[in-house]
Order: sequence, then C-alpha cells, then structure tokens
Amino acid sequence: MLGLFVRAGAAMIPGASRLPFVGGSGKGGAIPSLTLSLADVSVDRDRLARYDRVCGFSLRDTLPPTYPHMLAFPLHLALMTDSSFPFAAIGLVHVANRITQHRPIGAGEPLSLRVWATQLEKHARGSQFTIHTEARIGDEVVWEAASTNLKRGAGGDDRASKSEDANATEPGQLPTTATWKLPADLGRRYGSVSGDLNPIHVHPLTARLFGFPTAIAHGMWTKARCLAALEARLPGALTVEVRFKKPILLPATVEFGSDGGGENPIRFGVRDAREGTPHLAGSVVAA
Repeated sequence: MLGLFVRAGAAMIPGASRLPFVGGSGKGGAIPSLTLSLADVSVDRDRLARYDRVCGFSLRDTLPPTYPHMLAFPLHLALMTDSSFPFAAIGLVHVANRITQHRPIGAGEPLSLRVWATQLEKHARGSQFTIHTEARIGDEVVWEAASTNLKRGAGGDDRASKSEDANATEPGQLPTTATWKLPADLGRRYGSVSGDLNPIHVHPLTARLFGFPTAIAHGMWTKARCLAALEARLPGALTVEVRFKKPILLPATVEFGSDGGGENPIRFGVRDAREGTPHLAGSVVAA
C-alpha cells in the first residue's frame, strides 16, 4: 500500500507522469477499461477488531457493511495509479459512496473482489467518475459498492449536482442524537488500520500541501462511524448511500443526527457542532 501511495504522490511532480512506472498522466482523457481482481481474501481478525474499535462498531463475527471497502481499497489505488490512468490519484475528492450488502458476511468467509471504473461525467466543479466494487463468496455476489470521485477543474455542469441534492435531507434538518469529539490524530489512527495513508488525512503539514489548513477526517471513517451509531437498527441486507459535503477539519466536535426509529429509509447526517456546517448526508434502506 505504501508503494502505491508513493506512486500516487510521484504523479504530482511536474514531468513525472512521463515515467513508465508512475500512474496519472495528467493529460485528461478516457478512464481505462481496466478490471482488477483479488481472489480468496481472508479477514484478519485482529485487524477487524481494530477497525471495529476505531469506527465504534461492536465486536462480532460478521463484517461491518463498510469493511469490504477497506479490503478492496488496494485495488482502487492500484487502478488509479496504473500508467493508463488519466490523472493523479492524490487530489481527487471522494464525493459520494453507495454500498449494497445482500446478506451479512461472516468474518471467516473468504471474499473474491473485483473493481472497475466508469468513464468521466460532468460535475458542477469539474468531472467525476465512479469506481465499482463487487465482492463474491463462491458464485454469490454478497456485496457491491460505488465510490464517486471528483476531478476538480473547468467545464462542469451545475445541473448534475442540483439534481442530486433536490430531494436530499440535509444534516441540519435531523435531530441531534449524539455529539462526537474527534481527536487530531484520528486520520492516522484510521489510516493505520485501513491502509488509506493519503497525506491529506495523516498530518497537518502534508494536508497543507493540498490546500487544507489541517488534516481532514476520512470520508469512509465518517460513514462507518454513522453506521456504528445505527448498528442496532440496521437490517442484514441493506443499501446505504452517503454524500460527502464539507470536509471535517481535525480536531473537531461534530453532531450526528438521525430520524426516529422504524423508518425506511433511515436518514442520517453529520454536521459541525458549533456552526452547523454539513459534513455528510446519508440514508439506509432495506435491500
């Protein structure tokens, strides 16, 4: 994983994209028709326990709905650092994530993972693409996900973002059910478990190189923490969608809001505790 992040960082250096081992040409163009796979991925029980603790899940013998994303993340990074990929992985913004879990996944069940990416589409702030992930046990598809990433730049289409937000429940509209104090080292703690050591998350100094005043929380940690807070209400088969809004600057105090029990879908969100700035808006529906 560290080697992949080195390749991703090297792509930010002017002229480095001409080297054959550096992904991200920086020239734009098409997303490659490339599918990567990994067979018989076993779950490390110690790593699972550490993930559960940092995200707030209870310790159990089934995987949290977000855990297969972490197992597939090396394939995501390998895809985005491939020499055929049109731009550098570091600097992309994770703007939305959808997970469908078709049934609970036992911690002892080995997974076969497959990832591929869609072509670029217009976004209000540039262009976006989606990385699709599929997890199988034998011939059975047990888990699927779609991670949408933004490449900031000119030529966007504001209508795309407006249509996405038209019927969304904003975090500020939901009653507060918990307040979380997030420490300055949260990005390093989650990164050490997940393997996502993107410099925008691990230290204020490296985050400033990419335009952030300090380190920011991982979007997938925030999603996982929300699902941990809803754990008692989650069905075994579900689809959970989130939109990542303003980044959480660490350290931070945030409020978690959700609607009352019994609703389908369950709507939830995260906002800044003092200013009410929205950080995440999401929903869970029984699949």
